[in-house]
This record gives sequence, C-alpha cells and structure tokens, in this order.
Amino acid sequence: MVQSLMAYEEAGYKVVHKGENFEIRYYEERIVIQTRYDSGNSGFRKLFNYISGQNQGEKKIEMTTPVTEVQDDNQMVMQFYLPARFNSSSAPLPADNSLEIATIDAGYFAVIQYSGFASNKNFYKHAQILKSSLDRDNIKISSQPIKATYNGPFTLPNLRRNEAMYLVLWDN
Repeated sequence: MVQSLMAYEEAGYKVVHKGENFEIRYYEERIVIQTRYDSGNSGFRKLFNYISGQNQGEKKIEMTTPVTEVQDDNQMVMQFYLPARFNSSSAPLPADNSLEIATIDAGYFAVIQYSGFASNKNFYKHAQILKSSLDRDNIKISSQPIKATYNGPFTLPNLRRNEAMYLVLWDN
C-alpha cells in the first residue's frame, strides 16, 4: 500500500537546545489568522473558510502547519499560520469580522512532541510533563501551554504529530 502524504509549509524554526524529552526552538516572527471561541465551539471552520477564499481578496491560501490553540482569559484562540510569503500588510483581510490577522513575535519555545489524538486530556498530560522538565532544568515559562497539531483528522493516531509548547525565557 502506498501512502500519500500532503506536504504543508511548516513554520520554520531553529533548535537551540535539546533536553531529555524536549527541545527549545527559536521561531522568527510569524503571521497568523486567528479567531477566539468559547469551549463549546471550535474556530477551525471559520479559519478554514478564510484560507478557502472567504476573504476580501477571495484568494485561496494553502494550508500550513501547525494549527495552534491557546487559552487567553476565558476564551480559546485558534491560529492558522499563513505561508511565509505573507506579511501583515499583504495577507488578505478576513471577510468574517470574528477573524483577525495577528503577528506572533519571534521567541524561544520549549516543545514536547507526542502522537495519538490531540484531545485536551492528551495535550494537558504532555504539557504537564514538559512543565515538570522545564521546572527541573530551571527554564522559566512565560505563556500558557500551546497545543500544536500537524495532521488532518484521517491520519492514524500513531502517525500523528502533536506538540505541547510554552514560550520560555532563554538566553543561552
């Protein structure tokens, strides 16, 4: 059986440190399309509609990875990274006013990778493992845990790439 893999542009990074079960990555500034939602909904459909051409330029935009989610106050924020060819002024404006184009500042992120479903239970388990490792290594966390998913819903769970991430203070 031949497996067909779709190649998506991935947010670029440089690994600056490898820990026992995690790595520290440096990411350049990135442009995202994002939406906020409560726990009863997901922002995926709105974001997917945006890249499918429901934007002010009616431009189709290729899917990238990862898709990220993070808690901000009492809401969740879901983000699609825009391809590197876009900047904040060249990205098509959203037609849906619940979407916004935002910039994620360059920074250092601690990352632990895991497979399986991207359920909240699996995510928070790995975020806690990562937090414990960072605490042990005296690496200061400066964000809520970030869930990063890389695969579509039809990927077998054991082949999925998921990550739990924290923005960290890093000066090594």
